[in-house]
Amino acid sequence: MILIVPIGDVEGHIVDGVAGFVGAYYSKLGIQVEVADSLPDSEFKNAYNPARGQFLGRAFLPVLAGIGKTSEAMAVLGITSLDLYEEGLNFIFGLAHSGLGAAVISTFRLRPEFYGEPPDPELLVERAIKEAMHELGHVFGLGHCPRRECVMHFSNSIIDTDIKGTTYCPSCEARLKENLGVIP
Repeated sequence: MILIVPIGDVEGHIVDGVAGFVGAYYSKLGIQVEVADSLPDSEFKNAYNPARGQFLGRAFLPVLAGIGKTSEAMAVLGITSLDLYEEGLNFIFGLAHSGLGAAVISTFRLRPEFYGEPPDPELLVERAIKEAMHELGHVFGLGHCPRRECVMHFSNSIIDTDIKGTTYCPSCEARLKENLGVIP
């Protein structure tokens, strides 16, 4: 099972959109998706860096991994609206750790209004789906893909996210199935 964990005030349509897409894709591989109760933002107050006004992404992963162990999930995906970063990077859209079986994505910089555009709930959900599929790919052992249309292509900016698709290219999907032990 993949467990999706909303963190703080994440809009229901985002969680539902991600859970629906990820669930439809991974159910074909024999993996179900469930949505857990929301975790309060206060769980991650120690991750806040006041000098940056952002939260350190890696601090979310052990908490999510602990939830995964308790629920016996093979992967846990946190969704937050908090602005995340990693050392050496200005920001991150998401982060994953395959050894922990945990990933987190942030909707903060996926919002069109962050870039001075009008709100677009459908575009926001599409971007969140792409980042969720990307980080789950990392959880299941996939690296970055050179194909720009593959969801495993690295997003250096929102333009990269918008260009790539929502699913894995044939090569990445084959590796994913192999990593998951899915027999073709």
